[in-house]
Amino acid sequence: MNRKTLVLPAVAGLLTPVLAACGGSGSGSKSGGAIVVGTTDRFTATSDAPAPLDPAYAYDVGTWNILRQSVQTLMTQPKGEGNPVPEAAESCAFTDSGNERYACKLRDGLKFANGDPVTAQDVKYSIERALRIKADSGVFALLSTIDTVETQGDREVIFHLNAADATFPYKLSTPVAGIINPKDYPKDKLRDGFSMDGSGPYTFQADVKNNAIVQATFTKNPNYKGSVQVANDKVVMRSYDDAAAMGTAIDKGDIDVMTRTMTPSQIQKLDAGSDSKVDLVEMPGLEIRYLAFNTNAPTVKNKAVRQAMAQIINRGELVSKVYGSQAEALYSLVPATVTGHSNSFFNKYGEPSATKAKALLAAANITTPVKVTLHYTTDHYGAATKQEFEVLQKQLNDSGLFDVTIQGSPWETFRPAEKKGKYDVYGMGWFPDFPDADNFLAPFLDKDNFLGSPYNNPLIQHTLIPNSRRQADRLTASSSLTEIQDKVADDVPVLPLWQGKQYVAARDNITGVSYALNSSSTLQLWELSRGVSG
Repeated sequence: MNRKTLVLPAVAGLLTPVLAACGGSGSGSKSGGAIVVGTTDRFTATSDAPAPLDPAYAYDVGTWNILRQSVQTLMTQPKGEGNPVPEAAESCAFTDSGNERYACKLRDGLKFANGDPVTAQDVKYSIERALRIKADSGVFALLSTIDTVETQGDREVIFHLNAADATFPYKLSTPVAGIINPKDYPKDKLRDGFSMDGSGPYTFQADVKNNAIVQATFTKNPNYKGSVQVANDKVVMRSYDDAAAMGTAIDKGDIDVMTRTMTPSQIQKLDAGSDSKVDLVEMPGLEIRYLAFNTNAPTVKNKAVRQAMAQIINRGELVSKVYGSQAEALYSLVPATVTGHSNSFFNKYGEPSATKAKALLAAANITTPVKVTLHYTTDHYGAATKQEFEVLQKQLNDSGLFDVTIQGSPWETFRPAEKKGKYDVYGMGWFPDFPDADNFLAPFLDKDNFLGSPYNNPLIQHTLIPNSRRQADRLTASSSLTEIQDKVADDVPVLPLWQGKQYVAARDNITGVSYALNSSSTLQLWELSRGVSG
């Protein structure tokens, strides 16, 4: 096995991708000229979530990775670089010194895939629609600093913000800010089902069975105008029930590329070079995992209970037993590679200690053992999630201070139950909307946070988050960001566990794999092409 580093510009101090190039003579997928990508992400429509692909609703990495292929945004996060660049826009910039007025000019001749012109009025409609619908996914909160949207002619859009927001260009690169055709998307309600239309690099067609997408076809959009160079004519994405089935598919040549979520053992096997026809690419990633708390629930309402859990959990042991070198312990919501990170949990709690946890509970007159159930999703973050929660359960129970049970549920029932506050403690993952510390804090702590958490800290919401957003230089924002992280470590509305790397596996005749994901786990299908196998 040959290992080489692919040279990319650094993103927020991240490492560059590493390719485990195994050689061989891959035969390619059995799907004609289309590049076939496998995933274990599930795309379902339910009574609780009937519009999974509506930009005003979708708010998870899987559905966003579908939307980004077809729904165009004013700005985009380019490969290998940290700052967003114009996409549907020809130019965008703050036009005042206070970061409260942001103006964009659309590219000339921009069209939706059906040939309709894209105008500034469509941008205004799209943004205002997401804010008006205010979907319970919480995605609209990304646009919360918008006060009004003004248009000047057909190509100019001006965003007047209600507060300074240096991260606003990033927010315009997210699918909730995607430009949609008013003919296809109702003004006051979500678009149910699996239809999706836009002006992005590809058109989209879903094959649906039992209210779930089993295969999605992305065909190059002849009307597309933007910053992306599309390297293929068609990509097919297939959804698999589990990583084992996806792995079998790439071994047989039924798919060309394997994305999230591979198991740790699959990654280890590919990294060891055991398959001469499949290459593994390791990329910098900003994925985090954490426990979240319903701070109004009787079992964990007293913060001493949450602090005791923070004092007991051994992140190093958890990572070593479940993920090995594919993850590392995390002591803040903000990953260690992002500007503004602080090891706040380690600074407060130090090494794991049942003795210190016992003192915390005793001082608060908490009767032990504390009975609590940890909930997790069985299918959304990969097969290793169950093992992760078994380790957490053992650590807490071995302290003698907790009586923990664990319960897993599929994502389609887990997420609605979490949003309704049915879980006292539950495990979640976070793939950032954009690579800035703000996006690892505000979505969990601000008003209308996506968890629906009852935790409310006025200092964080009204002073520290706004202060941090005033700073275009993100290093200058570090003092506010550090204070937020320290308050989270004290109150423990969420408990960070680990941050992970990201991986893509591909048959050796597929090129562009090193750019297939960016640091925010954005899937960039347009980078893939078919070359000559080695």
